Amino acid sequence: MTEAIYLSSDPHRAVRQWLYILFALIVLMVLVGGATRLTDSGLSITEWDLLLGFIPPLNQADWMAEFKLYQTTEEFKLQNKSMTVEQFETIYWWEWGHRFLGRFIGLAVLVPMLYFWIRGSLTGWLKMASLGLFVLVCLQGAIGWWMVVSGLVDRVDVSQIRLAIHLTTACVFAAATIWVARSVAPHTSDGSDNGFTQAGWLVVLILLQIFVGGLVAGLDAGMAYNTWPDMDGEMLPHGLWTASPFWLNFTDNALTVQFFHRCIAYLVWTAAFAHAVWLMRTEPGSPHARRGFILFGLVTLQAVIGITTLLLQVPIFWALIHQLGGVLVLGFATAHLRALRPAMLVEVKPSKVQSGPAYGSI
Repeated sequence: MTEAIYLSSDPHRAVRQWLYILFALIVLMVLVGGATRLTDSGLSITEWDLLLGFIPPLNQADWMAEFKLYQTTEEFKLQNKSMTVEQFETIYWWEWGHRFLGRFIGLAVLVPMLYFWIRGSLTGWLKMASLGLFVLVCLQGAIGWWMVVSGLVDRVDVSQIRLAIHLTTACVFAAATIWVARSVAPHTSDGSDNGFTQAGWLVVLILLQIFVGGLVAGLDAGMAYNTWPDMDGEMLPHGLWTASPFWLNFTDNALTVQFFHRCIAYLVWTAAFAHAVWLMRTEPGSPHARRGFILFGLVTLQAVIGITTLLLQVPIFWALIHQLGGVLVLGFATAHLRALRPAMLVEVKPSKVQSGPAYGSI
């Protein structure tokens, strides 16, 4: 039997605020990670130390020690043999900032989680959800080092596959924070089972597009074929299947990877439009229909930014705006997906259950 819960106040507001701040930190992390990639800074730190890694070089001797470690990499030997220690400091700070943010986000998950747990604010499934977020941030750190290791031997860049996995895991982490936050938020409308499945597949497509975008970044595929809607004069360019074995075209062939990034973008745009129209026809005037068209507008804007970035040959500003747009579109799509289900409130202490405005049910 469904029973409404009446609360005199919002007992999960502080938890939601924590999760929204966490989402903002992840977005910042993705942007710094993108800048690290675009400035070729990712291999400047050749070792990983969970605790001492918080401390950057503090004097000239420390800088020289770090620089000598970098000089052992293939990237330095083949691309940056003329680099000075002053130039090295620039790329070092990007990578150090990226790793510092990663450690800080780990603490931003763990410390508030323990605080809310002790206070009793995390009850029921929220405990497992919070632990899941902590597992995700630890996994993301491990994947980040796994990615860096791939570029330290016999390569001048990290593996584009590991880079794409690293980026996608960060975005899954971001989406998970939004899902949990919206699960304990007051909802103004009931769910819509018809639109839920469509919205779920849309989130999957956006994540797939982010993964392929990671491959594009890892291969520097956006630096070539800088025309649209054709690719250097061809709608179906030659050379899509030149790599051997065949499956390598999807991960190692820059032309094919960019081509599929474009194709998935068209698919996401079409799916977002169809979803918005579906909600408008089945639930005209509802909050779900309005959100559907907002999501379609965000997808359209993201596509325009992507095309602009390509035509301008990937300047760092537009590349980072495009990366930011991808995470924000995913975040909104996740919130929209969650809103298509009725409010899911965790159990609260009886002392907090009083008469007042209803905002959810279990």
